[in-house]
Amino acid sequence: MKRRSFIKAAAIAAPALSLFPADLSSIVREINLQGKMEKRSLGRTGEMLSVIGFGGIIVRDVTSAEASDYVRMAIEAGVNHFDVAPSYGNAEVMLGPALEPYRKNVFLSCKTQKRTKDESRKELEQSLKNLRTDHFDLYQHHSVTTMSEVNTILGPNGALETFVEAKKQGLIRFLGMSVHSAEAGIALMNAYDFDTIMFPLNIASWNAGNFGPQILDLAHKKGMGIICLKSMAKGPWPQGADRSRYRKCWYEPFTTPEDIKTGLRFALSHPITDLMTPGEGELFKIALSLRDQLTPLTAAEIEAIKIKGMKMEPLFRYPSEQAGK
Repeated sequence: MKRRSFIKAAAIAAPALSLFPADLSSIVREINLQGKMEKRSLGRTGEMLSVIGFGGIIVRDVTSAEASDYVRMAIEAGVNHFDVAPSYGNAEVMLGPALEPYRKNVFLSCKTQKRTKDESRKELEQSLKNLRTDHFDLYQHHSVTTMSEVNTILGPNGALETFVEAKKQGLIRFLGMSVHSAEAGIALMNAYDFDTIMFPLNIASWNAGNFGPQILDLAHKKGMGIICLKSMAKGPWPQGADRSRYRKCWYEPFTTPEDIKTGLRFALSHPITDLMTPGEGELFKIALSLRDQLTPLTAAEIEAIKIKGMKMEPLFRYPSEQAGK
């Protein structure tokens, strides 16, 4: 894999090509796994991941016993992808011991918001210690949004240098990114052959915000593993809303089983690998309970969701006002 020249914001406008409804034949799927959930191929990596992943923020600010219970529940339901980040408070410290008994049999991904070589290396080493592991299966540039961040990551002494070196040292197996703007995601994908990309894919942002098709189209063409988040997002919190029940969600989530199922099915009707649920344990449990009901949407359902989605307030839009900063 070779780094390519920087991509300026003006040069990365991509047509909003929708792959939806998708032909899921482009990915390998393992279904009907005796009550456990479907697994899908992670791009060209050769890995098979559960369609529902475990977002490590779930174990932020819980007891050790609760963290172990959440991890055991996930494992028993067929979850084999666990994702965490230093920015999730004490989640790494809580997840490490809870996951340790299962480490050899799961796919562990982590992220960093540090954009320089030295800072990202320091954070990588601390995350490995916190999670009691000698390597990450996937390490990602976390929440990349602006072109300034992209240029720092790719530039001299940027975080990408840490990623490449750590892979050569066996500390990282695969390299990826999570992005909050299509512009940043497209720029990074065009500049370097990353293995995976993580981005928000939900009903409102896709339909009302025109956000997502551009990323999915390019990632799909490149054969990347595609991980999605915020698929259970309804939209921004209304002003003055009571957020006390869902303190770990900076957006308003779907909360009823029916709405959650629709959100998950919408995301999984695209050629993606898996998705991360919100950080609230209550919502994670509901998602797990629906694991054998996440069938692709029908044509009638697709049309109804499109009409509904166009009336919703999106969390993300394309073009993004923040990308040029």
